[in-house]
Amino acid sequence: QVQLVESGGGSVQTGGSLRLSCLVSGYRFGRYCMGWLRQSPGKEREVVAAVFSNGVTRYGDSVKGRFTISQDNAKNTLYLQMNSLKPEDTAMYYCAAQETWYCGGLVDDYKYWGQGTQVTVSS
Repeated sequence: QVQLVESGGGSVQTGGSLRLSCLVSGYRFGRYCMGWLRQSPGKEREVVAAVFSNGVTRYGDSVKGRFTISQDNAKNTLYLQMNSLKPEDTAMYYCAAQETWYCGGLVDDYKYWGQGTQVTVSS
């Protein structure tokens, strides 16, 4: 059974930083695409960052230069380092995984999901 468990969310002020972690089990970590997605109230879920199994990364336009996705295969853990946070980054953040080595760009390409961790950025 695939399980993804996020941690690291919280409340910060504008300009602050957070690091999200996602511990993965029951899944061939490092063999397939993984990503971070987020959803704010009243908005559609969007892909924030993704990492291909070969290490190539992709970012949403709104977070480029501020967020960094990484993974530690030895720890089966995916990370999202978030710097220079803005109020518009406030959302529930989800760790998710696909079943291919390359990352499809659609939310529906992600087959496995964590429960989410809340990030709140105050001005």
